[in-house]
Amino acid sequence: MKIPATDLSNDTHTQQPVSPNAEKLLKVMLFTLIISVMNGTVFNLVLPDIAKEFTLTTSQVGWVVSSYMLVYAIGAATYGKLADKYKLKNLITFGLIFFALGAIIGLTANSFAVLILGRVLQAIGSSVIPATAMIVPVRYFPPHTRGRALGSNAIGIAIGSAVGPIVCALIMSVASWRFLFLLSLVPLVIIPFFRKYLDDEPGTTARTDLPGGILLAGTVALLLLSITNSNLNLFMAGAVLFAGFILWISKVKDPFVQPSLFRNKNYSISLAIAFVINGLSFSLPYLSPQLLTHVNKLDSSVVGYVMVPAALCSALLGRRGGRLADEKGSLFLIYMSTGLQFLCYLLLSTLVGQSALLIAAVLILGFVGQTFTSIGLSKTISHSLSRENTGVGMGLFSLVNFISTATSTALLSKFLDGGSSFVLNPFPTNSTAFVYSNIYLSLALILVVVILIYSLLLRPSPAKKKRLAAS
Repeated sequence: MKIPATDLSNDTHTQQPVSPNAEKLLKVMLFTLIISVMNGTVFNLVLPDIAKEFTLTTSQVGWVVSSYMLVYAIGAATYGKLADKYKLKNLITFGLIFFALGAIIGLTANSFAVLILGRVLQAIGSSVIPATAMIVPVRYFPPHTRGRALGSNAIGIAIGSAVGPIVCALIMSVASWRFLFLLSLVPLVIIPFFRKYLDDEPGTTARTDLPGGILLAGTVALLLLSITNSNLNLFMAGAVLFAGFILWISKVKDPFVQPSLFRNKNYSISLAIAFVINGLSFSLPYLSPQLLTHVNKLDSSVVGYVMVPAALCSALLGRRGGRLADEKGSLFLIYMSTGLQFLCYLLLSTLVGQSALLIAAVLILGFVGQTFTSIGLSKTISHSLSRENTGVGMGLFSLVNFISTATSTALLSKFLDGGSSFVLNPFPTNSTAFVYSNIYLSLALILVVVILIYSLLLRPSPAKKKRLAAS
């Protein structure tokens, strides 16, 4: 007898038909994600060149990335909400055109202010992509095949992460950093395919809650700025705005976010768990390059190639992870993937300072685990949403991931700056690597605690198990 997959599904999705264009749409989305992720990563690598051209300090040039991520995070949630009201094909068309417009302005920028304007316009446009990538699997695939669709998204993200540094190095070897903006013009050619394959879905007739959207955007902006600048006053101001946002949506007729969404136990718990796990996962792409540079003494141009095998394995196995979520259930995939991440953190804590090839092999476990965890969490959260809350619900999920990444970056930076004169793991002998070993070991222990909490809070009830078995 086949054992039923364990998922926390919302029953309103069970009869959802598959769109005849779903598979074609998935391929178009895959290509778009690759370009989007590449655009987000390549500019991190050329900040020294930009600083040199415009005579900027490190903190000033950091706004090339910070301004983009700030608007990108807010935009992902906003497009998610708008997708519940307007046609997704029109939103993606608007977004990709703005993405290209920002690229043209950045390409021709003759001052740093104009360059920042170009990056902000790019973020306004490109933030439609993560929102669309979350919504398409939910709207166009039934629960029992949704994991495979989410796996396809993971492939796009992994390929973009792997190819981005290589493309950046190739362009920089023959041209200026400005020509990196040309990557953002490529998605223009696929707008006709989005318009062909996306359905003309009717939206809601509810009014757009502009004040609620502004309060949420202000909250996110202040929180992100407080995290990146370690400013308590900005954090308190963000907390006040968030309180105002909660009060506002509880009073108005058609709020930006329905309060019932936060009363959805499965959604709220999964969102909180996703915040922590995503922050832990980001430690690999953030810490590993610094480990290889400062401890293994590798040149920055070589570090990217050490990371490539892990990213490629994530891309190759992404769809397999999606199938596992469909066949065994998202909880099974999350347990397996976090097990891989735990093993990766434990091995890295032990092997810091060893051969870069050995580190590259261990990173494969972590990157694959990270990809599978993302698929499992995305599927769990999508199942907890009713159809009318799909857009804003998945948009908030993207928003939480961005805030988590910023928080993780700030905390890890402080730990690295503080260094360590002792080591918790008895195996590392290189004192330069002690702080990295301690961080990785701490991440492993935190992950165990989080998964235990997750399994206790979201364990299916006996009635739920019987219903799944019957289906």
